[in-house]
Amino acid sequence: MDFYNELLARGLVAQCTNSEKVSYLLNSGSAVFYLGIDPTADSLHVGSLVQLLLISRIQQLGNRAVCLFGGGTGMIGDPTGKNNMRRMMTTEEIERNISCFIAQASKFINISQVNIVNNAQWLCNLNYIEFLREVGIHFSINKMLAAECYKQRLGSGLTFFELNYMIMQSYDFLVLNDRFGCNLQIGGNDQWSNIISGVDLIKKKRGSEVYGLTSNLLTTSEGKKMGKTERGTLWLDSQKTSPYDFYQYWRNVADSDVITCFKMLTFKRLEEISEYEKCKGAELNYVKEVLAFEITSLVHGEQEAKNARESSEAFFKSGTQFANVPTVFLKKNDLKNGSISVVDLLNLANFASTKSEARRLIEQGGVSVNGGAVENVLSNVSVNDLKKGVLLKKGKKKFSKVLLIE
Repeated sequence: MDFYNELLARGLVAQCTNSEKVSYLLNSGSAVFYLGIDPTADSLHVGSLVQLLLISRIQQLGNRAVCLFGGGTGMIGDPTGKNNMRRMMTTEEIERNISCFIAQASKFINISQVNIVNNAQWLCNLNYIEFLREVGIHFSINKMLAAECYKQRLGSGLTFFELNYMIMQSYDFLVLNDRFGCNLQIGGNDQWSNIISGVDLIKKKRGSEVYGLTSNLLTTSEGKKMGKTERGTLWLDSQKTSPYDFYQYWRNVADSDVITCFKMLTFKRLEEISEYEKCKGAELNYVKEVLAFEITSLVHGEQEAKNARESSEAFFKSGTQFANVPTVFLKKNDLKNGSISVVDLLNLANFASTKSEARRLIEQGGVSVNGGAVENVLSNVSVNDLKKGVLLKKGKKKFSKVLLIE
């Protein structure tokens, strides 16, 4: 199976402007491709992971990558998928977010082999009249408003401010084509309208043929976006989503979504994934553990994945339902000499209103940590255990996860 067909088999191709030409570029290692990322937060989320891993896959064939961060486009904000205009960010926010993104992206792609650029370099100092004459003249308002990214906003109100976004992203492709010879733009399928506008602009301005490739969005079998939890977005930053909670998300993914996640978010061979696809019942639980470990290892490293798996197994042995267990997050200043007392944990988990009540619970044999009864009121939990996550239990039915955030 050639590389392009493997991408198809993994669900990583939604639309392509010319599949035959793109397949040739990728397989021959002659693609100079780019991905654009707007710095909308101080962390990437799991939806971004699909694209970062796609860069890594394409790089492995010798293709050259350009990673563009939207210091300029981020000043406006992509209206795609939004009911209202995005919040306008300050330049300081944007610069801080970009630095966070670069640090995170380096975990997944060979950053030394990537040209990293910021479109603020050329977008923030444009002569607007000249830009309209040179670039804006090639865009039809009728065609733009028919694009899905704009059409869905016409009812709620699309600002002229946001209407510029497509033109700016298209201009990015033109600039990167001139500077680096970029001949392919990749992105999520919600970027299709913006990508083909860039392809069309280069053809009009330079007479060159370039291409666009979009991948499917990471969605459940019901069509809902993955990566949404009770506490919000599933972030790649361990300070915003702990490795344990990240692991648990994939450990508890719906049966119908397991294979999709394997194909899109891991480097497991398709032959191996096809074997997983045959699993049912208890075997499928094992497959979910493999999935959770693989993705957590990619994002947080193997050691954190092992810690999360050990904590998960401890919770499983207790018979607790994961989704119903509240989490208490500790910081280093909650600890004393590298540990915290079980008495204090009971207070923090709201299992006891006073230290006296907490001590009484322990003396009565009603408290356990990771399945082991706490018999001494002076018992402590170490920092190493807290990093892995511990299960605090009061009586027979009250549980709390306790995790240390560094």
